[in-house]
Amino acid sequence: MIVTIRNGVVLDTSAMAFVGERTIVIEGEAIVDVLDTSGNIEADLDIDAGGRFVLPGFIDAHVHHVITTMDFARLQRLSATELAIGMASLAAATVQRGFTTVRDTGGAVGDLVRAIEGGLCSGPRIVRAGRTLSQTGGHGDFRSEPAPIPACGCQIDSNNLGHVVDGVDAVRKAARYELRAGSEFIKIMSSGGVASPSDPFDSVQFTAEEVEAITTETDHRHTYTTSHAYLPDAIRLAVDNGVRCIEHGNGLDRATADHLVELGVVVVPTLVTYKAMQEEGAKLGLPQISLDKNDGVFEMGLRAIGIAREAGVELGFGTDLLGETQVRQNDEFAIRGDLEPAADVLRSMYVTNAKLCRLEGRVGTLEPGALGDVVISEVDPLEELAQLARPDTNLPVIIQRGEPVKHLL
Repeated sequence: MIVTIRNGVVLDTSAMAFVGERTIVIEGEAIVDVLDTSGNIEADLDIDAGGRFVLPGFIDAHVHHVITTMDFARLQRLSATELAIGMASLAAATVQRGFTTVRDTGGAVGDLVRAIEGGLCSGPRIVRAGRTLSQTGGHGDFRSEPAPIPACGCQIDSNNLGHVVDGVDAVRKAARYELRAGSEFIKIMSSGGVASPSDPFDSVQFTAEEVEAITTETDHRHTYTTSHAYLPDAIRLAVDNGVRCIEHGNGLDRATADHLVELGVVVVPTLVTYKAMQEEGAKLGLPQISLDKNDGVFEMGLRAIGIAREAGVELGFGTDLLGETQVRQNDEFAIRGDLEPAADVLRSMYVTNAKLCRLEGRVGTLEPGALGDVVISEVDPLEELAQLARPDTNLPVIIQRGEPVKHLL
């Protein structure tokens, strides 16, 4: 199939500037040409953008498909069929919001990836961490109390979200298992969190030896380890032992930010999820303990953006929305746009996220050789970034892998 997009003002994401009207030619799944004129091209589908703004497909660097509801008690009772249908529904809705590539940072999503690639359901391109690695009583330990006492130190307790593991041998085994199963990077839990029931928010999780064992495995596979971490102690434990990306980082201070710059560590903020939990958590079944832990975390995250920017930390773009609140995915544009220039927010999404997905030159750009993921916007995002938070009205066309998934022109 050949698709042409004519008369659209195209965003050059290397310069983060619009280069004027161009004609984009997509053949199969990839962009094959970007022309100054419309030319005479035989196309199966010809889209006249009519002077609108043509962007690469959006990239979200922090999602969770297996968390289909914020009611964690109900989530644990879902059958495999109910969970699969819920995951497919979340994936299909993600593409309709313009996100054609996502980085799933925790969950058994291999079957979902195969279902999307096989055409059984629609959904984004998923770059996956597989199951997360958490210590007993850590951010990934969602077991009901009392948890059974393990028979040995090498035991691994697994669920759809992650592995609960303790000790060097167990974490090494879990990391190797996930990499063998197709995980493209590994995610660990280095600090307490909001959603988890059994860990204080300010706790530091895993030991240096455990973290180093995991990062050695990802180094050997020529990939990387990322870590959920909020406060400086947990962040430093992770990065000083080989972690190369921090998820959230809401409690970042200037000294730690400077340290991240020295090590070349990326931070992926996920601000919208704390606002969503604050505003909707109670009615959606989020446990009271999580509601209490979430108090003030959004405001911490707003401050962390300023600290990171002043130090020169490279920032990605993520959302981390849970279950029903994933409908608010595009709201992250408005939140970040209040804190940073629009060009910097778009660079976080298109440039940094593409690197985190290890898809540089393939996503986040509109040039020959890139994948055919295109969004047409009614608004100029460099001038009205917050309007991308309204995908229903401002994104009339979404193309993924050279196929239109939304076409209202």
